[in-house]
Amino acid sequence: MTTGFAPAAQPSPTRSAIAAQVRDVVKTYGRGDTAVRALDGVNLEIAAERFTAVMGPSGSGKSTLMHALAGLDTINAGQVLLGDTDLSGLGERKRTLLRRDRIGFVFQSFNLVPTLTAAENIVLPLPLAGRPPDRAWIDDLVATLGLGDRLRHRPAELSGGQQQRVAVARALAARPQIVFADEPTGNLDSRAGEALLSFLRHAAHELGQTIVMVTHDPNAAAFADRVVFLADGRVVGDLAEPTAAAILSRMASIDAPATRKTR
Repeated sequence: MTTGFAPAAQPSPTRSAIAAQVRDVVKTYGRGDTAVRALDGVNLEIAAERFTAVMGPSGSGKSTLMHALAGLDTINAGQVLLGDTDLSGLGERKRTLLRRDRIGFVFQSFNLVPTLTAAENIVLPLPLAGRPPDRAWIDDLVATLGLGDRLRHRPAELSGGQQQRVAVARALAARPQIVFADEPTGNLDSRAGEALLSFLRHAAHELGQTIVMVTHDPNAAAFADRVVFLADGRVVGDLAEPTAAAILSRMASIDAPATRKTR
């Protein structure tokens, strides 16, 4: 599989190059004195055809933000836009159809169907959406991910890295408008994780995919074009052309005030 892609400086996104965005988004869990504001007036634009990582301390709101952007959860105030579609006003059925037709997901757990082969898992979402498979596109994904000799294998016959690559191919099979990856390297060893992250960057730069990854790992986030930092439900930092060292330094500055408050 292709690895070793070098990061390159990218221009600031124009409005026509915005894949998704949130405007003044508020998300609250609970009521009254026990209410927790997971997102507190968040504004963020996600550039199309780029790899964006979202980081923050535990409880910062990063997973809640991803769920809002993906239409997995509703918000209390503000707007969530996928392209020109305002998710904020959609009911559950329309949000379900939007996720099926326009969004891909990669999770820490691979979520493959154990009784299906790798090839069958990759194309599984397509008949559900009423789409014929684009064989040329899928063949290209399979070749780039190095899965050509594993297509007849079931998940139990694959390594963790191979299973996650199948999951990534499945997420990209329908050419979604945006792919959300939630800790995608969490169950992988370092070598398999680096290979997967290299592919995600390749998918953004060479295949025109928009990738948004939530991670706690600075080394993983360093593969992205941009890292967005959250704390206490707010965007508190933004780093272009990130390195692991720069990410660690930024995370330390975010964690420091919280540490001082607890002393």
